[in-house]
Amino acid sequence: MEWIKSFFGDLGITDFMRPTVGLFDLLDIFIVAYIIYKIIFWIKETRAWVLFKGILVIFVFAAVSQILQLNTIMWILTNTISVGIIAVIVVFQPELRKALEELGKGKAFFFLNNLAKADNESTEEKVANRTVDEILKAADKMAAVKTGALILIEQEVPLGDFERTGIAIDGVVSSQLLINIFEHNTPLHDGAVIIRNNRVAAATCFLPLTESNDISMELGTRHRAAIGASEVSDAYVIVVSEETGAISMAKGGTLYRNVTTDSLRKMLSGTTKSAKRKLVLWKGRQAK
Repeated sequence: MEWIKSFFGDLGITDFMRPTVGLFDLLDIFIVAYIIYKIIFWIKETRAWVLFKGILVIFVFAAVSQILQLNTIMWILTNTISVGIIAVIVVFQPELRKALEELGKGKAFFFLNNLAKADNESTEEKVANRTVDEILKAADKMAAVKTGALILIEQEVPLGDFERTGIAIDGVVSSQLLINIFEHNTPLHDGAVIIRNNRVAAATCFLPLTESNDISMELGTRHRAAIGASEVSDAYVIVVSEETGAISMAKGGTLYRNVTTDSLRKMLSGTTKSAKRKLVLWKGRQAK
């Protein structure tokens, strides 16, 4: 009890048995609890969950050492934790970047994100429909002859980092252009194509491979790169298998395998969500 009283005394609560709690204190507690909940929920959905549990063990161990007055262990843990904060930022860099990107796409920035699109929304939608038609036509033809392909459709998160690894194209999207790019033994067939603003921005782009352990060994580098790119961006990533000719799509770190062109059209246009429920997720369960 003396230790607990001392702990609350350090926090500024002198009357430990009867602390005064006002309306703003409750609001403060609610906001902090909500932030902690969102952080834990976000961490649990990423590969950082295992690392986070390890950090919790260290902090519990430090608390026990403080209570039992294990000075040597406390000195080691104190110096480790002070340096570990920087290590956590380095280790969690991809997750922190994704979290900031999600924050930037939040509703608080809805007006800023859509201000530049208000003038030509109908024209862009018409062009986008044509772009989707050309992409699906190219994917269907390449699947029929088992030509491997990897196509990224940029959304809100810019893909400039990936684009700089490839060769600039800046051409109108057409099925003939996409088929020619991914044709065997051509200079541009190896790598990914990035589509931005209904134009082919670049080809032969290198993408990061996913580090997930839930991916089947039968999936090759092309599918792993598609999942990896979808984990760090909100792009739609279309994959055509060179071995089977099957069409797949990656979105948000999830790979939807063996999709039809009709299902893919619905997913790209966003007209319905029911099509996703019929697709098999390659994570050992059905899409929900």
